Amino acid sequence: MTSAPLLQVRNLVKHFPVDNSDDVVQAVSDVSFDIIAGETLGLVGESGCGKSTVGRCLLRLHEPTSGEVIFEGRDIVGLPNREMQALRRQMQIIFQDPYASLNPRLSIRSIISEPLKIHNIGDKTTQHAKVEDLLAKVGLDPKYADRYPHEFSGGQRQRIGIARALALNPKLIICDEPVSALDVSVQAQVVNLLQELQKEFGLTYLFISHGLAVVEHISDRVAVMYLGKIVEICSAAELYENPLHPYTQALLSAIPIPDPAFKRKRIVLKGDVPTPINPPSGCRFRTRCPIAIDECAAVDPELRELRPGHFAACIQADGYGNTKPETNAAA
Repeated sequence: MTSAPLLQVRNLVKHFPVDNSDDVVQAVSDVSFDIIAGETLGLVGESGCGKSTVGRCLLRLHEPTSGEVIFEGRDIVGLPNREMQALRRQMQIIFQDPYASLNPRLSIRSIISEPLKIHNIGDKTTQHAKVEDLLAKVGLDPKYADRYPHEFSGGQRQRIGIARALALNPKLIICDEPVSALDVSVQAQVVNLLQELQKEFGLTYLFISHGLAVVEHISDRVAVMYLGKIVEICSAAELYENPLHPYTQALLSAIPIPDPAFKRKRIVLKGDVPTPINPPSGCRFRTRCPIAIDECAAVDPELRELRPGHFAACIQADGYGNTKPETNAAA
């Protein structure tokens, strides 16, 4: 893994208008991070926190409201459609739902070869050979190429989705919760496959998930999102060993441990996630935070490097102990 950023995201914002209203849904609010060439960055958080919106903005499947998405030194926000289409050869996505993401009227051969046809890569014979090679790469028999999606299980369909993402030899793949719809045993197989393909093809992943155990297994670094903002980012080993943000601590406390003799103290967050239409002032997590103080209502904390390579957005985190001991709840 090299040290050069393949992708740089700077102050990314995405707002969605609310019908018949002047309000907006603040899905992503001032998000910044880098992805190093060859690494896997995990992006985790509760449902609705903006993870998938970030991934889709990186590919401009959603147009960012503001901010920069710099791929190989080039800001792709605002690129003309023709230039963006050419760039998408380098940036692909694996969707969450292996049932909805494949056209039921097309054969597997047509689904996987479609990107090749769009970008005018090879003739029909070359494309057919490429499809069969990709099926073999993802662990499926090439003779299945002329079957249809309904003839495959969920795990097999996701392998087909992975093959389609690989068709154009991309550098970056956005994995948008690629295993959340699969059985646990199948999840492990697909995660292992993604790691094998990463080594073989030198791929870079943004791995989006709400399953922290899966993210720990595949990620080099992990970013934690809450209500449209990144609240903590560091190496996977550091995050799982010593989380500094109280939201991260609560998430990790909920991971099941396969040992009935081991008891982990569960941190139960009170209240509901606030609406992204009207998020709380100051720190967005303060209304559920067990260590919030009055100052949290006034200060919108920035990501601070509290330890080497370990950033957290919390005025209570000191970087040595996990968090400071004050326990007064903010109003």
